[in-house]
Amino acid sequence: MRSHEPGSHNELSGTVHGATIQAGAVHGGIHFAAEANSVRQTPWQLPPTVHVIDRLRELEALEQHRTRALREERPALAAVSGLGGVGKTTLALRWLHALRPHFRGGQLYADLGAQSTDGGALPEEVLGRFLRALGMSAQQVPATLAERTALYRSLTADRRLVVLLDDAATAAQVRPLLPAGRSVTAVTSRNRMPGLTVDGCYPVHLEPLDAEAAMELLADTLSDDRVSSQPDAARLLVELCAGLPLAVRVAGARLAARPERRITTMVHALAEERGRLEALAIEGDHDVRATLDLSYRTLPPRAARLYRLLGLHPGPEFGSAVAAAVLAQEGDAHERDATEPLERLHDASLLLDSGETRHRFHDLVRLHATRKATEDEPPQERAQAMRRIADHYLASATRAEEIIDPQHRTMARDYGAGPVVVADVGDDAEAALDWLERELPSLMAVIRQARAAGFPTVGWQLADALWPLFLRRKFYDDWNAAHREGLAAAKELGDTVAECRMLTSGGVGELGSGHHDRALAMFERAARLFMDRDDRLGHARTLNYRGLALQRLGRSDEAAELFQRAAAELPMHGDHRAGALARLNLADVALTAGHTEEAVHHARAAHTALLEAGDSYNAARATTVLGRAYLAGDRIDQAAEQLSSALVTLRGMAANYEMARAVGGLAEVSERRGLTRAAREQYREALELYSSVGRSHSGEAESARHRLRRLDHGESEA
Repeated sequence: MRSHEPGSHNELSGTVHGATIQAGAVHGGIHFAAEANSVRQTPWQLPPTVHVIDRLRELEALEQHRTRALREERPALAAVSGLGGVGKTTLALRWLHALRPHFRGGQLYADLGAQSTDGGALPEEVLGRFLRALGMSAQQVPATLAERTALYRSLTADRRLVVLLDDAATAAQVRPLLPAGRSVTAVTSRNRMPGLTVDGCYPVHLEPLDAEAAMELLADTLSDDRVSSQPDAARLLVELCAGLPLAVRVAGARLAARPERRITTMVHALAEERGRLEALAIEGDHDVRATLDLSYRTLPPRAARLYRLLGLHPGPEFGSAVAAAVLAQEGDAHERDATEPLERLHDASLLLDSGETRHRFHDLVRLHATRKATEDEPPQERAQAMRRIADHYLASATRAEEIIDPQHRTMARDYGAGPVVVADVGDDAEAALDWLERELPSLMAVIRQARAAGFPTVGWQLADALWPLFLRRKFYDDWNAAHREGLAAAKELGDTVAECRMLTSGGVGELGSGHHDRALAMFERAARLFMDRDDRLGHARTLNYRGLALQRLGRSDEAAELFQRAAAELPMHGDHRAGALARLNLADVALTAGHTEEAVHHARAAHTALLEAGDSYNAARATTVLGRAYLAGDRIDQAAEQLSSALVTLRGMAANYEMARAVGGLAEVSERRGLTRAAREQYREALELYSSVGRSHSGEAESARHRLRRLDHGESEA
């Protein structure tokens, strides 16, 4: 647990530098102010579009609605409804992609998952992703839905965006996700959404294609002359597909793979299958399901097995390595090569591309695949496949953890019986972090299902493996949810070691979210468990955690007492680095209290010990505290030397919060030396750095802002 040890200012150290833990939830206008200095990004998130047949009337209506909204200087909102497989998303993508030249603010996309078994995406989760896509750091994303909604509308007020909210369940799910300004939003849903009328929504209800249009789509899919040479059979086929584009494309894909086969063969087979499913009809979906059943039964055995086992995947999309994992059989390396069966599924239009080497199901196809897994796979095989998927994510996340933060890799990883397939997570820390972030929805889905699926160890171990991502990119909602589930799994297992890990790691997430009382309670429970196990080192480490929580609660004297104990006890139990961090915390408490010489003493001792431990990042932090202590004691030259030295080290580490503290100190040095122009520039840089980590209204930032404002009101240049 070495990399869990926190330093001052609610920071935790690790092998990747610059990681900060926010001292509390930053709310309201603080976030709006932060936007002024955040990195403005332009997201382009829409999935690729496909050819659209016979929707000209609907496209024209949507465009007229947009033009009218533009003329009236308001956002354009449209809801596209219709049966599953009727082409709602295809129409929306065709419309929105065409708008890109006029909407340079970017494109946002969210699958709201109305058809998913877990009830679909929560608006606050989607807003968190949107805010980060628009350039907000994770630290700047507020905690509550109301605050996220307000910030989202503030950020989008002057941007021209297009947004696609796919597969929505209700108007209430959609409403917080509507951007402000002159943006364009399309919502797709199986249900009409009259609740959005008050928001100026324009409804478009899609009906299935008529016979001529469906035959055109079939011809487009076949890319040969069979439709023109066999028009009667083609007409019968599209009628059996009920004019649903998804069914037509799936049937066409099967015929396209068999250029020698006449359309009548498919007609006879589909007529029989459709009749078999009549009793299962749900809003016309039987027409799609009949087509899917027919295509499924003609897949080669490995492709069919991959199809139904991928239906067990808990997330919205997946990489090719997941396919290799579900096919893996012990001792059979060939079975892990999923390239050919994946291609078969794409050729049959049973899978959609979702970026390079990534795949996704249409929602109806996923439901069909899941049903086939239930029907055609024995319970034991399903359980083993689900475990292989979970093991794949656990092993891949663990590999990323080892790359990013090797010091943190101290806890066990337990895998099932089958081969474990590990994804390519990249070769460096940044690439590994990107992999974890991209896969986070699936990783969280595995954590949530682990206990019910019978592998609770995966729940807490995967939460543990995600520590480097949570620490560095501050996904507090997922951080807290993962550790709550991990803690429940550890308790269910009766694993006290795992429970302590979940309490300390999870407590740090709660601390960063501003839940200081909750964090303190978790740290204190971990301390009791360590004492019950006679784990003196573990108990000593909780002293730092508990001190940080008390410091955030304004109980500085109690915090200092715990830091003092940690500084004494941790080296006695062999953890000199953690003891040095406790000294650094003591230096910060002393500096805040105005005890400059005491701060100098602790900062020097911390700096020496941290350098000896090879922790250059925290050694630089100690140098910053030392420089600020010298500044408080009016030792200007020594302050400048220490702060400059710290800044040289920190600039190469993307440690924005610590850089802000060093630059702010150097600004005060310049101001005292009469170098007003340099001081102004340094104060502005410090404020930008504070804003980038969500600390734009911290006490230090407010002090820098006050000093800058005073300089801007007429003091002469030196």
